[in-house]
Amino acid sequence: MLKSMTGYGRHEEIISGRHITVEIKAVNHKFLEISQRITRGYLFLEDPIKTYLQSRVSRGKIDVYVQIETLESNDAKVLVNHTLVKGYVDAFQEIKETYEITEDISLTLLSKYADILTLNKTPEDEDEVVASVKQIVEKAVDAFVLMRETEGERLKADMLMRAAHIIEIVSEIEKTSPKTVQKYEERLRLKLEEVLQDKQIDEQRILTEAALFADKVAVDEETVRLKSHFKQLENMVESDAPVGRKIDFLVQEMNREANTIASKSMNSEIAYMIVEIKAEIEKIREQVQNIE
Repeated sequence: MLKSMTGYGRHEEIISGRHITVEIKAVNHKFLEISQRITRGYLFLEDPIKTYLQSRVSRGKIDVYVQIETLESNDAKVLVNHTLVKGYVDAFQEIKETYEITEDISLTLLSKYADILTLNKTPEDEDEVVASVKQIVEKAVDAFVLMRETEGERLKADMLMRAAHIIEIVSEIEKTSPKTVQKYEERLRLKLEEVLQDKQIDEQRILTEAALFADKVAVDEETVRLKSHFKQLENMVESDAPVGRKIDFLVQEMNREANTIASKSMNSEIAYMIVEIKAEIEKIREQVQNIE
């Protein structure tokens, strides 16, 4: 299924006493680039999350946000640095006596110095945390991929609609092109009749000149290749594999064939049709930039 490179997914859940929130968003990018912002103390989650994302996504600039809040913890202890507390108290007492300050030394004053307290927490079981977070990541990625697929279907429908329109125009070019040679032959005959007047016209010469002109302006090969490219496009958009880069290359080939037809054409009607074809190809190219 065709996927867009843009997408968003989010999931949050409480598992094993932790409130875990995972948010994923992505925009277009030539390659796969993953940036992660994870709650401090859980950086060991980066590699498992990155590895999992690489198994689900092939292109795009992806931002991952992981927030972990511990709701229950019986293994955390606050330790007092008594040496440091005594140092602060002695210093404040000295200041008080030296400068005859009447204000008492209080807990409020001491609490401003965070270094006197240390949070001693037993290290968490990393394997358990990874397992819990991965459950949330998987659900967030599922939502993320679903949005990409939904947008991909919209892009596919738009491209196929434009491709069908282009094929109709190419068919019109194939009908119109032979008329160009016929009109050239008619103009050549009239010109010779005007110049030669009563003299006999060399029919073989007219046929030869017309044949040379037909070979010069023939676009049969280009129209056949152009139709073939659009057939390939129809097959590619049905693929389950990432095809954005392949389609991008195919669009370049479409443009090349359209330019060749334009350079060969000596018919204003065909020239106008080529302008319309190139406009539609450009719109397809813009859509391809969003495809994984």
